[in-house]
Amino acid sequence: MLRVAQLCAGYGSTQVLGGVSLELRPGEVLALMGRNGAGKTTLMRTIIGLLRPSSGCIELDGTSICGLPPHRVAQKGVAFVPQGRGIFAKLTVHENLLIGTRGAAAAQAEIPDSVFDYFPVLADRREQRGGTLSGGEQQMLAIARALCGRPRVLLLDEPSEGIQPSIVHDLGRLLRRIVKDAGVAILLVEQNLDLALELADRGLIMEKGRIVREGSADDFRDDEISNLQEFLAI
Repeated sequence: MLRVAQLCAGYGSTQVLGGVSLELRPGEVLALMGRNGAGKTTLMRTIIGLLRPSSGCIELDGTSICGLPPHRVAQKGVAFVPQGRGIFAKLTVHENLLIGTRGAAAAQAEIPDSVFDYFPVLADRREQRGGTLSGGEQQMLAIARALCGRPRVLLLDEPSEGIQPSIVHDLGRLLRRIVKDAGVAILLVEQNLDLALELADRGLIMEKGRIVREGSADDFRDDEISNLQEFLAI
């Protein structure tokens, strides 16, 4: 579904990605792990079109989306939930969700009923401003807004950040339900190893802008967790 090959990108004269290659299959959750500064967020920003790569290719279903602006990438079927959520704090829940529909085809530019099935609390708070929601509710809103574009690929950057530990497990279970029901493939950047390995079918480790290890979630679970945490430490 999503293919990245020998991707190089960075900021000004500073190269961050040094030839990244990966494939995300339909209905798969692929966890991208690594230390802070390894290039994970830069990869996400390049895929969605916020950064222009210096070389390499990005393909969705065999068609290049490399270098397209973010709104065109969204219309092709890729949605991005950034680290920190990026909701519009002064807009209501309903208005935030309406903005998300702009990523869908014109004939589908309405809030899907499934969004409120997944996140019933948002239905109760349609007219509440996004900035007044709790951290967990804001993350729900950010994911729901992305789903309003009816994506086939969902890029999630640190979804557990700032969320109470008691809610993280529920978030993981909900994301798995979305994958099953909607057939969405997820590229997940996550420092919470328990959540990442609970959700993922496969995992990648990035170091200094390159993929240095790849394996199934079971492969990573078989490692001593202390060794893996040390490898991924800040």
